[in-house]
Amino acid sequence: MSRFKQLESFVAVAALGSLSAAARQEGVAPAMIGRRINALEARLGIKLLVRSTRSMSLTSEGSLFLEEAQRILRELNDLESRISQGSVRPSGHLRVSAPAGFGRRHVAPLLPDFTASYPDVSISLDLSDRLVDLIDEGYDCAIRIGELEDSRIVGVRLADNKRVIVASPSYLQRNGRPNSPDDLLEHNCLSFGQQGNQAKGWLLTQNGQVRAIRVKGNLACSDGSVLHQWTLAGMGLAWRSLWEVQEDIEAGHLITVLDEYAAPVNGIFALMPERKHLPQRLRLFLDMLKGHYSSPTYWNGGLNKQTPE
Repeated sequence: MSRFKQLESFVAVAALGSLSAAARQEGVAPAMIGRRINALEARLGIKLLVRSTRSMSLTSEGSLFLEEAQRILRELNDLESRISQGSVRPSGHLRVSAPAGFGRRHVAPLLPDFTASYPDVSISLDLSDRLVDLIDEGYDCAIRIGELEDSRIVGVRLADNKRVIVASPSYLQRNGRPNSPDDLLEHNCLSFGQQGNQAKGWLLTQNGQVRAIRVKGNLACSDGSVLHQWTLAGMGLAWRSLWEVQEDIEAGHLITVLDEYAAPVNGIFALMPERKHLPQRLRLFLDMLKGHYSSPTYWNGGLNKQTPE
C-alpha cells in the first residue's frame, strides 16, 4: 500500500471530518480509506484518530502528525508545479563524450556560456574518437556521427552531417582530379582508422545506388585532425565531414571532388542510456546544442572559427 496514499487519506479525513467524506472526494469506498488509516497507524505504532460511530477526533500525536503531513504534501505539490513550469534551477553533474575533432570545434566552445547560464551544473567533457559504453562507463550523453546501432541507446538527432571528398590544390596538380568513383582506386586515399581499416569503405552514390569504394593508400590514422593536416599538406584524398573542412574549402586550401556522387547525409546524434525521463540539466544541454546546430548560419561561421586545430 502506498505510503503517499496513506498520508493523503489521513489529511483528507482530518480536513473533512469523516471517512465517508474523504472517500467521496477520492471516489473510493470508505473501507479503503479506513484500511489506509489503519495501515498508517500500524506502521507508525501510534494512534492518530479516535473514531466512533458518531464522531472522529485527532489524538495529540495525530494533531502533530497532521501539521507535518500537510507541510510535506504542500511542498510536494509546490515542487511538482515548479518542475512542470521549468522554474527549478538545474543542478548536478553531466558526463559528456564527443569525437575529438568535433568536440573541440562544436561542443567545447559552447560550454562556457552554458555553465554561465546554469552555474549549478558542472560538466566533464571527454574528447575521444573511442566509442565509449554509456551504460557501463556512466556517461550521461555521447555525441556521435553516423547511424545508430545499439538498441539499448536513445538517440536525438542534432543535425545532418554531409561528407565530401577533398584534396589540396597541390595534390590535384600532381595527380589529376578523379572523375568517377572508380578513379579513386588510382589515387592515394588517406583512411581513418587503424591500418586503413574502414569497414564500409567510402560511400558514394552512383546510378541511384550507394556504393562502398574500398580505397587504398599509404597513410591511415585514427585521429581525424591528423588526417586533416595530411590532406592540407597534399598527401592524398580524404573523405571527411563538411563541418571539419568547410573553412579550408572556402579559403581555397582544399578542393572537393566527385561532388555529383556525394553519399547521402548521415546524422550528428546525442546518445543517452535509455530512460523515461531526462534530468533537467541534460534536457537543457541538448536544447542548447540543437539551438546552435539548427541555425542556418552556424556551420558557415559561428563558433567553428574560435577553436583551431
